Amino acid sequence: MRSYRVPENALSYKIIGAAIEVHKSVGPGLLESTYENALAFDLREMGYSVGQQVPLPFIYKEISMEVGYRVDLLVENKVMIEVKSLESLAPVHYAQLLTYLRHSNMKLGLLINFNTKFLKDEIHRIVNGLQDEWCNLP
Repeated sequence: MRSYRVPENALSYKIIGAAIEVHKSVGPGLLESTYENALAFDLREMGYSVGQQVPLPFIYKEISMEVGYRVDLLVENKVMIEVKSLESLAPVHYAQLLTYLRHSNMKLGLLINFNTKFLKDEIHRIVNGLQDEWCNLP
């Protein structure tokens, strides 16, 4: 399934379903890289283009610097995914993904913390461009 025409929201729905399946299969308590690789594998099996540890340049005052950052997963060049395996997420994790989205002019990111009993409680949509986005962060 090629999703180059699939909107971000529909794509994120499929990504969330795949993440839930990974979590059901392997459970909590593993390293972030384990979840990242499993989720990337499943998304590729679904036919999506998935980049792992994708370097994005940091642009400062219109100068591109190669001291950029790495996005855990980038699906179809539309949805960023930050994979965590932590006891709990901190506000900086939400802000980090929002900053990544802003610097890349992307609209949607998913922050997923796999170290939980119920994954649905630890999947967070971060949207670039909402008026009160900072107010929605924990």
